[in-house]
Amino acid sequence: MNYKIALIRGDGIGPEIVREAKKVLDKVCDIYGHTFSYEEVLLGGASIDVHGVPLTEEAVETARSCDAVLMGSIGGDARTSPWYQLEPSKRPEAGLLAIRKQLNLFANLRPAYLYEELKDACPLKEEIIGEGFDMMIMRELTGGLYFGERRTTVEDGVETAVDTLTYNEKEIRRIAVRAFDIAMKRRKKVTSVDKANVLDSSRLWRKVVEDVAKDYPEVALDHMLVDNCAMQLVHNPGQFDVILTENMFGDILSDEASMVTGSIGMLSSASLNETKFGLYEPSHGSAPDIAGKDLANPIATILSAAMLLRYSLDLDKEADAVEAAVQKVLKGGYRTGDIMADGMEQVGTKRMGDLIAAEIR
Repeated sequence: MNYKIALIRGDGIGPEIVREAKKVLDKVCDIYGHTFSYEEVLLGGASIDVHGVPLTEEAVETARSCDAVLMGSIGGDARTSPWYQLEPSKRPEAGLLAIRKQLNLFANLRPAYLYEELKDACPLKEEIIGEGFDMMIMRELTGGLYFGERRTTVEDGVETAVDTLTYNEKEIRRIAVRAFDIAMKRRKKVTSVDKANVLDSSRLWRKVVEDVAKDYPEVALDHMLVDNCAMQLVHNPGQFDVILTENMFGDILSDEASMVTGSIGMLSSASLNETKFGLYEPSHGSAPDIAGKDLANPIATILSAAMLLRYSLDLDKEADAVEAAVQKVLKGGYRTGDIMADGMEQVGTKRMGDLIAAEIR
């Protein structure tokens, strides 16, 4: 099969980690007889440097013409980068918000899985880890506070800032349906996270989720307030299967979940629209302090490429092969610096990509 993939290499370590993920995808092509063609797209600081803006209409149209998008990391050091002397709407992260909105990428999937080989890197006690955990956080990505009306005013010398949290039932329903569909392929449990004891938007969220649940009698649904969920993630992470939540809560909880896996450098993510189209990226940032030093962990980006194979291209066995290759390399004792442990062999970004590509079967 022939597929077209947009590559957004991004900023900081982005080009290095995308290079390794592409290496793995090319090996998948060799083994399974596919053809991937790549379209280069600029986003974030890289786009600012060339075009003066973090995202162009041409970039959006190029991405839209492809079957999927694979992205590295966006942004730089806010203390020193000239990108952050620009107004907020012109900074790197504004381009990321814009492409999500323009491509209607409303469903963010963030798996948090504890590899047996990385249990020692998990900050939680062994009795809490138990048999490990494997959860999927489903974050609504194009609504809520991050996209609501905002304004700053000054009255009588007092500055006031307002951000508006808005959701309608259609936005809630479509992310809930996606969460229940994924739960049907997993352990058939959805935990919907909100703040329904305070917020009207959360009360609507809970009402719509309960209505969607009627169409999925095999899936167990429970509700959890966001503050309790934050506690439960470090108290008993194994209880979760699919966590369904709104934009800001999902942003915070997915970062918390990433750290209990041992390293954010291991965590992939996907942002999907209502078709099979998606943008795939690691959950971590651009780490400009280690850019170009062959120190970055490419595994999150490689696992994001596996999600691309699975969710946008329907290449499940190829995705399985990539995930199995990652696990085999970890079992072999190879580690980048962020997941290094006694008795393991430390390798750089390029070597880790080489090792994983070599294990594709």
